Formats: sequence, structure tokens, C-alpha cells
Amino acid sequence: MFSEVIYTKTKKKENQFQKEVIDEIKSRMPDAIVLKNDPNYIQGIPDLLILNGPRWGALEVKRGIDAVHQPNQDYYVNRMNNMSFAAFIFPENKDFILDRLETSLSKEDDTNVSMGRRLPNQKVV
Repeated sequence: MFSEVIYTKTKKKENQFQKEVIDEIKSRMPDAIVLKNDPNYIQGIPDLLILNGPRWGALEVKRGIDAVHQPNQDYYVNRMNNMSFAAFIFPENKDFILDRLETSLSKEDDTNVSMGRRLPNQKVV
């Protein structure tokens, strides 16, 4: 029990880590819009929604790999990942997940990721 208390106190708070994640996303993808979702609106919806042109991703921020998942979080992360990109992010996987997010939201093709087809009037950049 004593080691559990020490371990918990040395970890960053989730909101501190979330700020780091947001700052790094903005640094990697300056044109992206990062929105913080209201945890009281739909239980389990990921903490962050990242919009980048016609693409989007969602991240559920956890303070550590062993952090407890709240009800419905696994469901919504999996469901949203099937639509576009979604993942749990914590300090131990931060670089890997942000690399995947950046790749997913920066694809240079002209298809809509969630629809799998070109949208009318969509500009090819």
C-alpha cells in the first residue's frame, strides 16, 4: 500500500498531462483545432477531439498505463477508431500515439477517411 501511494504521488495529474498533449498536437499540426469534450455530456466520450481539415481523431487522456477506464470509454474509443482515429494516450505511449494521430490526420490523399470517398466540392490540396 505504501508503494502504491508513492507511485501515485509521483505521477502527473491527468489535466497536466492533457495540457502537454494539447500543446504537442498544436506544435505538430498547427492548423488543427483541438477541442476538450464535456465529460458530463456523454459518459465515456474521449477527452479530446482533434480536427484537421477533413479529418478528425479523438484521444482519451490517462495519467498512466494502469489508470482506470471509466464506463463506456473502451466502447467509444473503439467505435470512434472504426470511424476515423481514436486511442487512449498516456505518458508511456504518448510519442507512439501522437505519431499515429499525425499520420492519420495528415494523409495526402483526397478521400474522406470516415466515408471512404471523395466529398462533393472537396479541394485536393
